Amino acid sequence: MPDTNSSPTPHVRLGSSSGQPLTRRDGILKVTGAATFSADNHPEGMLHAVVAVSTIARGRVASLDVAAARAHPGVVEVITPANRPPLALDPDEKHGMFSFRIEALQNDRVRYAKQPIALVVAETLEAATEGARLLAPTYEAEPARIGLDGGVAYEPATVGVGANPDFDTGDIAAGIAAATHLIDTDYETPAQYHNAMEPHAMVAEWDGDRLSIDTPNQAIVMARAGFAGFFGIPPENVHLRSPFLGGGFGSKAIIAGPQILCILAAKMVGRPVKLVLPRDQMFGPVGHRGATRQHLRLGLDGEGHLTALEHHSDATTSSFDEFIEPAANASHNLYASPAISTRHGGVRVDTGTPGPMRAPGEATGSAALECALDEAALACGLDPLELRLRNYAETDPATGKPFSAKALRECYEQGAARFGWEGRPLAARQMRDDAGNLVGWGMGSALFPAPMFQAQARATLRSDGTALVETAGADMGQGAWTALAQIAADGLGLDIDKVEFRSGTSDLPDGGVAGGSGHTATAGNALHNAGTDAIAKLAEIATNDPESPLFGAGNAGVEARDGRLYHRGDGGRSESYADILARAGVATLEGTGKGGRDPANAEARAMFSHGAVFAEVKVDPDLGQVRVSRLVGAFAAGRIINPRLARSQLYGGMIWGLSFALHEEAIHDRRTGRPMNADFAGYHIPVHADIPHMDALLIDEDDPYVNGLGIKGVGEISITGTVGAIANAIWHATGVRVRRFPIRIEDLVQ
Repeated sequence: MPDTNSSPTPHVRLGSSSGQPLTRRDGILKVTGAATFSADNHPEGMLHAVVAVSTIARGRVASLDVAAARAHPGVVEVITPANRPPLALDPDEKHGMFSFRIEALQNDRVRYAKQPIALVVAETLEAATEGARLLAPTYEAEPARIGLDGGVAYEPATVGVGANPDFDTGDIAAGIAAATHLIDTDYETPAQYHNAMEPHAMVAEWDGDRLSIDTPNQAIVMARAGFAGFFGIPPENVHLRSPFLGGGFGSKAIIAGPQILCILAAKMVGRPVKLVLPRDQMFGPVGHRGATRQHLRLGLDGEGHLTALEHHSDATTSSFDEFIEPAANASHNLYASPAISTRHGGVRVDTGTPGPMRAPGEATGSAALECALDEAALACGLDPLELRLRNYAETDPATGKPFSAKALRECYEQGAARFGWEGRPLAARQMRDDAGNLVGWGMGSALFPAPMFQAQARATLRSDGTALVETAGADMGQGAWTALAQIAADGLGLDIDKVEFRSGTSDLPDGGVAGGSGHTATAGNALHNAGTDAIAKLAEIATNDPESPLFGAGNAGVEARDGRLYHRGDGGRSESYADILARAGVATLEGTGKGGRDPANAEARAMFSHGAVFAEVKVDPDLGQVRVSRLVGAFAAGRIINPRLARSQLYGGMIWGLSFALHEEAIHDRRTGRPMNADFAGYHIPVHADIPHMDALLIDEDDPYVNGLGIKGVGEISITGTVGAIANAIWHATGVRVRRFPIRIEDLVQ
């Protein structure tokens, strides 16, 4: 599609803060324990709540010994379906695109193990916990439906968050018929649970019809409206505070049943109530990544060019709601095949509903796609890098829209050079280290969308030359408080030390959603625009004041830097913000801004971050033990606001990819439906000893279309290449192609 309607957005000249590797503004608070996370709040008179959860996956609760629980010293209230007050919204309905059906004790049905079946409120956590145990539920159980082979298959209407389940371009049958080489392969990925370091928590307190809640949340203003809806009060009557989050990964963007029950409890007892989910209850009502089974067919001609790419994925979802991991969509945008066909199927099982989990669809789909590409390279007798160089797309295959494809080639070339890829043997089992371990090298391409949401911000210049900037954003540990403050400081022409940054509370302008790797771009543009709006108003005061050295310059004739306005044509004419405001008798001057993408560019361009990951593994030839010894990633993600924080995010994604490839898997008992490894002893994630030397290259990229600041995202892209790179390296070391994640020792020793 020709690019006829879009035009480059001239990049705003940023000042001295953006681009600098500043340390985290909240770092001292966190390492000294002074940061107040949600569960750290203890209002006067606070009670503790504990959720009693089901031990079956399907059926109904036949009885609860409520009398025994109430008789326990310290128990204040027991909430069950029999006495739960009505809600203003039906929890079995979906109330917007970013909402799910939830369990709020609306009936006695059990739809999955770990489902809330009662709530006990007590003076102490110990009393509430013991009261929950005394409920001693009995059940009328039905057979559990677990796993891709144990559930009910169906055709979903949508996948992910409202995406189409199917996609076709070109003639797949003709592409397959024309192929010299055909790859026909299957891969499976397991269910995975978010397991953020900080579990879901809430402290709720009512004052008449006004509600105050402390809870970790990735979409503060949107969530405020959601909570208000369930209790029939205006959104402005809800004050949601979320200054610090101990990780989210998508699970803290959507309202869950236990949160509603905590708020209900506070209303019933007339006192503040705290609820903190224990680790095992994170394996139930707060989302996860569904399991997938993916079938791919790749046709290639004699030169190794794709003639067809077919990708079908089946994914599990709950019996009562729908979120289908959009894994096959990973094949839409990366490789230039004349024919692409993707399909999704759903399998209803008796678990909680899946939801967005870091790189939803891209993580699972790219794992299978990148392994299939490696199989194709072997069939064609080509180096895996050379195959990708011959096939990477220069325009978006799904839409025909142009995008910054040059950046991906630079990622390939610079990443390979840093890794030392040249000279890699094509055949497997050709390299060993001094200890006799098998050594393998693998790679994977990385691609992730560069979305933008809507956001608002406020910037206030003060008479002392400092400023206050505000937006209701979320920092899950990615360093948003630092990067956003850097952008805001440059928008105001101030040193960052003169800028007070406020965020994390719902009474501020809407900072949008901290998800999809789009928060810095979204909230950052809003903050920058708020700053420039405040400066424009300041310039208007100065240029219309005969006593100002800037008199007559006009708004376009001045620029802001270092707390002063300068005449563009005469640098000797300048005046400080403080002097301008003082002479005007103005104590504060407020500017507002919005974040959003140019609709014409959004319509005409495809927008992605790109990357390539290279992995080295060492495998014990007798025991099959795998160690990832090196990871090198090269990533092009637009303008980088803070290289230190960006690399930290990229390292985190690569670690996540290592975890996906070798460690993470949720295991459910097929008889009872219960999760069997609902703790960190059984649900394996990497520890420090598992993490190799890592290198993350930041490839310079100037994308003038993505937004005015040229910002993309780095939070999820490095997962997408890493899983396949490690799996491909294991094949290169051992000659064993494992088609199920995580890759286990027993897969290799057999």
